[in-house]
Amino acid sequence: MEISHDLSRLDFQATSGLLKATYWGWERTDDINRRAFAHSVCAIALIDGRQAGFARASGDRAVFARISDVIVWPEHRGKGIGKALVQALLDHPELSSVSTWMLNTSDAHGLYACFGFQPVTGGNEMRLDRPPVGA
Repeated sequence: MEISHDLSRLDFQATSGLLKATYWGWERTDDINRRAFAHSVCAIALIDGRQAGFARASGDRAVFARISDVIVWPEHRGKGIGKALVQALLDHPELSSVSTWMLNTSDAHGLYACFGFQPVTGGNEMRLDRPPVGA
């Protein structure tokens, strides 16, 4: 398996399609995904040159980053690809000074816990959810 950060190696249609089929990305359009990917550090998992997974980190690339859209193609799940994608983002040189990493998950707590992520408690983290306006 290979991890690339080169967006020219991304199978955009496959990635966007899988994300639009998830519980977190079902409201997105291709245009929204295209903009999100372009403004993020992306990690692309490849097996024999074919994409098998994707993840991205957004933020200021200096002190804050948010991991999003970690997805592994169904036929490649359970092989450690998700862990490799997260590790590739945590190790990315452009994110080396980031001290605050965040993410949101409803079903993959175990994946992130092995990297030291913990549920947010204490009332410091706040969130605003609003419907997307246009694409």
